[in-house]
Amino acid sequence: MKPISPIYLAIISVLYSLPGLADDSATRQDASMERLTVTGRAQSLYRKDDGSLATRTNTPIERTPQSIQILPESLIEDQAALEVTDLYRSISGVSQYAYSAVTFRGFHQDEILYDGVRGDPFNGFAIPQLFNIQQVQVLKGPSGAIYGAGSPGGLINYVTKKPAYQRNNSIKLGVGNDDFVSGSMELTGPVTDSGDQRYRLGVYQDHENPYRYNTDQGNRIIDAGYAFDMGDSTTLMLQLTDVHQNYGGARLRGIPADKDGNFLASMQWNSNEQSDYQQLDATVYQARLDHDMNSWLSGNLTVRYFENTEVQKYHEPVSMDDTDGDGVADWTERQYRDQTRDTQAGSVTGNLIAELGQHTLLFGGDIFRQKEGFYYLRATASGGVLGLSYTDPQYGVTDVDSYQLKLNTDSDTTAVRYGLYLQDQWRITDAWDVLAGLRLDGFDDKIVDNIQETRDNYDDTGLSYRIGSTYKINDHLHPYVTWATGFVPQDAGSQLSSKGGPFDPEESQLAEAGIRSFWFDNAVNLNLATYHIVRENILQTDPDDTDKLLALGKVRSQGVELDLMGDLTEHWVLNLNYAYNDTVVKDATNGISRTYGNRFANAPRHQLGLWTRYDIAAIDSAIAFGADYVSEQFDQEGGRIKPYTVFDASWQTHWRQWQFQLNIKNLFDKAYAVSGLINRTGLFPGEHRRVYASVTYHF
Repeated sequence: MKPISPIYLAIISVLYSLPGLADDSATRQDASMERLTVTGRAQSLYRKDDGSLATRTNTPIERTPQSIQILPESLIEDQAALEVTDLYRSISGVSQYAYSAVTFRGFHQDEILYDGVRGDPFNGFAIPQLFNIQQVQVLKGPSGAIYGAGSPGGLINYVTKKPAYQRNNSIKLGVGNDDFVSGSMELTGPVTDSGDQRYRLGVYQDHENPYRYNTDQGNRIIDAGYAFDMGDSTTLMLQLTDVHQNYGGARLRGIPADKDGNFLASMQWNSNEQSDYQQLDATVYQARLDHDMNSWLSGNLTVRYFENTEVQKYHEPVSMDDTDGDGVADWTERQYRDQTRDTQAGSVTGNLIAELGQHTLLFGGDIFRQKEGFYYLRATASGGVLGLSYTDPQYGVTDVDSYQLKLNTDSDTTAVRYGLYLQDQWRITDAWDVLAGLRLDGFDDKIVDNIQETRDNYDDTGLSYRIGSTYKINDHLHPYVTWATGFVPQDAGSQLSSKGGPFDPEESQLAEAGIRSFWFDNAVNLNLATYHIVRENILQTDPDDTDKLLALGKVRSQGVELDLMGDLTEHWVLNLNYAYNDTVVKDATNGISRTYGNRFANAPRHQLGLWTRYDIAAIDSAIAFGADYVSEQFDQEGGRIKPYTVFDASWQTHWRQWQFQLNIKNLFDKAYAVSGLINRTGLFPGEHRRVYASVTYHF
């Protein structure tokens, strides 16, 4: 185990130098009282009854005609979720695709929002971290009528932590296997006696040496916020987040496997050398102004800007060779890829909300502009890159500096997305609500190929709409229906002729019906949804040339989702979800053939997620157990990905101002794959058994 970094010891010293920290009995008393209010019931721990993601207005979920899930900070903390991939088991219809991308109701999706607006600093291949996240909100189905371009499978929104009106400070230290060590500090509270000015400061750092050869990982996040209440009707929120990720031995590809999903190499195998790495540096600036103009009219304006640089220097497996003639692949040729992406992006989003009797009207607009420079050098076997054995990999045989690199891509893209939207939430009766929304989208992309000295421009417009209704039959049953469409321009970088472009925009349609039910004095909440989605012009990697893309003509997804949140007893809570999905290619174009019955890539038919917690009130502790099942999948070339089930467990206890927690993930150390792209890049393995222990001090 590596020693704790001096930065953590410095944090502790600073905290204990704060006035009154060493002997603050009032703080201890307040913290204890606040902790005792958490009873372990679903209503207080994991369930949220209101949200604004689906409508951009504060709307009870039971009056929202679309499936929505909200994962609160308490669930994130209980599961010791460090990054978003740790939470997929708690979201019905969502599984891991690759890197930060997910399969959402059968579709590949990697676009996310922060606080309801565009501007993802982890865009590319970095994985979003959860240190400064208060909620993960999930909207199922197309969101085009309210958010514009996006996957028809659904939308993930991260709600960031904000300055609080009451003081809430903590310091946390964590350790684990694979030499994991982490430290964080969070300070928040009022600056003035009245609380009209508030602040937040958070610092997080971790480091680990994962089990795969040549890998080491580190994350650092600095998160700050300041809020001003300018009178009773206006609030200004300023936020700054700085992120640094350094993943050694990456960009990390999968483990070689045969067509039946059997691994051909050790789970430690890595195609990358020790000198390879993936590094991300990002800074995010955000400002939001909320203003109540009068008793019935309010508005908000959000400005978000980020800039990031992602550097990748890695070895790419480019073949599966059988060197001894036994019919089993045991060797891969490799390329060396040196890629740099520089991105600057900004968005402005404004909304007006009018409460007019039985109508809640929303009028808004947004514009998003992103510039990206992509510089890509590549070396092949003829340039000095050696292959690698599956069974006896020899690293460090050649020096990367000796490779003969050739320029593959040098491009600059500018993508502009803009839209205007109108929505009406009409409360016809106390039991019956109707929602209708319409959005006009436009895009304007410019791509400069600096190698070919060409300039291309693509622009178009599209219309998306949504209409839905909810009805309260009685206190137990709340059914809903919705119909929605989506319009998604292809990514600007995908339109290059070198990628196979240009491509037509994606279009999608959704029909969804569901019922929300509440039983046993609201102790049990059972939600059931069924849906049918048709999506056209989806881009996929060309199996014959991974530098190019191909478009599928039409893909159909349909399925059923069930979410159960309930109190089994006063101290025992259950969170259970199940999803059935059938996603198939209905109309292939460009000669694409799928030999596995047209099943879509990385789209499992069955998923089951479980998390249950029992509070032992007598000793102020809790134990929890989780399970995650994902059925058979196929990669983009028809290779099988075996079904898997993994189990987790946790223990948590409180003593005065201290919280102690132990989490064990993949309890039985199962070797499995979560997804795959194409055969030669292998299957992406799930984590082996991980043990995390943490101690948190609240003051």
